[in-house]
Amino acid sequence: MVSAVITFCCLLFLATECCHQRPKLHLKVGDITQGLKEKSKTRGFQGQCQGICMNGSGCKQSCEKPFRGEIGFTCNNKRWQKSIETCTSLTVQTLFQVMETSGVSVYEPSLAGGSRFSSTMLLNPANEELIESAAQGIRKKCPDDYACIINGVKSSEPTSGNIAFVVQLLKNISMQLSANVNRRKMQSFSTMANHVLDRSVISNWAFIPERSTSSVLLQSVNSFAKNLTIGDEPENIADEPFLQTKAFRVSHNTQGKSFNFSMRVTDGQEDVQGVVFIPWKELQKLPAPSQAISIAFSTLGEILEEAHLQNESFPRQVNGLVLSVILPENLKQVLLTFEKINKSNNAKAQCVGWHSRNRRWVKEACETTVDVMDKAMCRCNYTNFLMSFSILMSPKTLANKTLDYITCIGLSISILSLILCLIIEITVWSQVTVTEISYMRHVCIVNIATSLLIANVWFIIASFFDGTARSYNWCVAVTFFSHYFYLSLFFWMLIKALLILYGILIVFRRMMKSAMMATAFSVGYGCPLVIAAITVAVTEPRKAYVRPQACWLNWDNSKALLAFVIPALTIVAVNLIVVFVVAVNTRRPSIGSSKSQDMVTIMRISKNVAILTPLLGLTWGFGIATLIDGSSLLLHIIFALLNAFQGFFILLFGTILDQKTREALKVRMSSLKGTSRTEENSTYNPNNGSKLVARSR
Repeated sequence: MVSAVITFCCLLFLATECCHQRPKLHLKVGDITQGLKEKSKTRGFQGQCQGICMNGSGCKQSCEKPFRGEIGFTCNNKRWQKSIETCTSLTVQTLFQVMETSGVSVYEPSLAGGSRFSSTMLLNPANEELIESAAQGIRKKCPDDYACIINGVKSSEPTSGNIAFVVQLLKNISMQLSANVNRRKMQSFSTMANHVLDRSVISNWAFIPERSTSSVLLQSVNSFAKNLTIGDEPENIADEPFLQTKAFRVSHNTQGKSFNFSMRVTDGQEDVQGVVFIPWKELQKLPAPSQAISIAFSTLGEILEEAHLQNESFPRQVNGLVLSVILPENLKQVLLTFEKINKSNNAKAQCVGWHSRNRRWVKEACETTVDVMDKAMCRCNYTNFLMSFSILMSPKTLANKTLDYITCIGLSISILSLILCLIIEITVWSQVTVTEISYMRHVCIVNIATSLLIANVWFIIASFFDGTARSYNWCVAVTFFSHYFYLSLFFWMLIKALLILYGILIVFRRMMKSAMMATAFSVGYGCPLVIAAITVAVTEPRKAYVRPQACWLNWDNSKALLAFVIPALTIVAVNLIVVFVVAVNTRRPSIGSSKSQDMVTIMRISKNVAILTPLLGLTWGFGIATLIDGSSLLLHIIFALLNAFQGFFILLFGTILDQKTREALKVRMSSLKGTSRTEENSTYNPNNGSKLVARSR
């Protein structure tokens, strides 16, 4: 039984020189001229914008009935050009419109304009419960094959708004209805996906406001197919014109297995071949019989280009099928063969893989092994990198090797540093906790180190899961504990900051140690528990607690990430004020102070700020920059460097550079050495025995 699967999405790029003109296989955004008027009815468009067209200006027009939504235009070169479109006729009601015919209930779409839901509501992630009600309807009316909504989807005009609606519907089906996927369910799912992958509607994808829609479709198909259960015989699960799915059983006794696809990519050309081959050496790694699934897309590569999602470092044309491979977790390598669409001599190939988290092509996933005139062969390897540390604050994580290495190295060093910090604290505890203030200070350091240590361990565990159906429950649990312990870290840093204020501002009136301990533990662990529990209780019923591709708090559907960001940044702001108060109190003005005394004061302030910065979590303030959509990679790297290594900084500034801790550690080490020397002398000194004998006499 396979507990986890790996998905490869690989394609082939055609390298083009800057002097070569790229062949246009589809309508571009700027090509909206007379053709737009000819398609006005099919797109639900009433007419072009009125008034003077000034470059950079824009306008909007309502879609004509029965469509709802609007079409946006921008003025370019003194001509109105279509930019976005949300025209849709699909609603939850139209999917389940029932007509009584000869006493038999059949499902047909209704394009009547009487729906009370507008297209903007349907496309707004904040109103996702409107789509979720479709999932509820499927459970009631056609849970075995999803057939009750196929006619509604296939009969809809493939406008940009309807395409976005169908993709969102498929996403929710893959997240909520993907348990026990059989062949009929996969066929129904493929039929609906095929409707929006049709070659004739590729240009409509360019006008969907949310540019990640094509990536969401790809991920939804993969996530749904992961849960497919097949029999012992090889099966052609789905054979649609623009999407094919095949599967077979594999085991360590199986010889090398291959999926063979043949699909027509463009009109007027012969079918293009694609082969996925699993080497025999890889199959030997399987501990038990399992299954392998592969999906081929003939138009998805062009759709991803049309949606402007290609990586800027790969300004090239897709020159083959897009192949998605779902393998057992033990298999790490697969061989792919692409037949080229353009077989000209200068069509140089490069194999790449689609990174679903960052929604871009990455060349590190695959290696081009053969590149001849008509085909290319690729070797693709799977590497399970950690989630980059900046995901903790960022709504969208960046998939970057530099971030991955920083996260991996930083967390490893931090975990070792925190363990060493706790060992030192245990060793010198009795010597450094004499007064109430020192006692509470070290209680804070111990709990800060413990919370961060446990949180970092959970973060690493989270990297082995994702939000898909097979690991969803584990992902929810891992995310909860990660959320809880990172919040505990911040609340204990808040307690330490308040303790500093307590020591500075309150001199004559002291709180009892028992009261301080009770307050500290209630705030340090109680408040995070309340926040984490409320977050999961509010969002999990809607399946909006974790991200689809990472075990961390959701942003797109529920804004659950704010349950971490708001408390964390609020505490950082409070702690920043505390550091300012410490800096002010550190500077003791004196009459006729010299420059050397001023320099000593500056050095003292700088030292205090440096020590308090990691202990009070001020470096997490860089998370504000990563919250901004489209923030640069440099900001994510700075955030990861400062915070992935926080455990090391706590060891350095909170323990090693603390004078009392160092002195207590020296005394402790000296006493241990003295004890060992005494024991050694008593063991090996020959005079000891004679003295004992003399005394006994």
